Amino acid sequence: MGKRLLVQRRGRGGSVFRHPGWKKVGKVRYKVYNEREFAEKVIRGKVVELLHDPGRGTPVARIFFEDGTEMLNVASEGLAVGNIIYYGGNAPPTLGSILPIGKIPEGSYVCNVELKPGDGGKIARSSGTYAIVITHTEGKTTIQFPSGKTKVLDSRCRATIGIVAGGGRTEKPFLKAGKVYHLARSKSWKYPTVRGKAMNAYAHPHGGGSHKSRRTGSTPKPRTAPPGQKVGHFASRRTGRRKG
Repeated sequence: MGKRLLVQRRGRGGSVFRHPGWKKVGKVRYKVYNEREFAEKVIRGKVVELLHDPGRGTPVARIFFEDGTEMLNVASEGLAVGNIIYYGGNAPPTLGSILPIGKIPEGSYVCNVELKPGDGGKIARSSGTYAIVITHTEGKTTIQFPSGKTKVLDSRCRATIGIVAGGGRTEKPFLKAGKVYHLARSKSWKYPTVRGKAMNAYAHPHGGGSHKSRRTGSTPKPRTAPPGQKVGHFASRRTGRRKG
């Protein structure tokens, strides 16, 4: 009798693979989008707390606004407890303030940028990331990423002034397996993962190293293959030797 593969267990959704959402501090996103209110009003907010969100590489700022509402946002580099930020269409472009990207001066560094007005922030949210506002046209704004790639967005999309805090985090090595273990627990990764080639034949299609096998990834599997077969390379666009 064979053994259930990792992809089969992951698809079943057991406790090992369940996302630990109960550890999170809350939804890190902008306030509910009210286009008229956002365009006309400027609301002051105060950073009351900087939190660590398990599994997230950047600190999270808890912001209380003068209208009584509260919001969690990714912290910009240099933001501190007690700082005042502004939220609104006519807000000054100071560190940590939230404006429509069409009102932000060209050349500014921004983070937590929305792809569509009201989605809460999708781009440049991990530690040390940012985007640069390049140009403004009729109802559209072009931003550029550190890779050089550009993207055109609706000018009503909200963005935070500054670079996401925690830059350089990935430059420090883990050094110990225990560090990766705790990161995996906070992100619902399955750690450690074992290569199929290192297993016995009953445990994996790639297992059993007593002789050479064409099944160690050289033979692609179709995208529609069941989880017990969908290992190694699958859904390849082409096979064979490249010519020319």
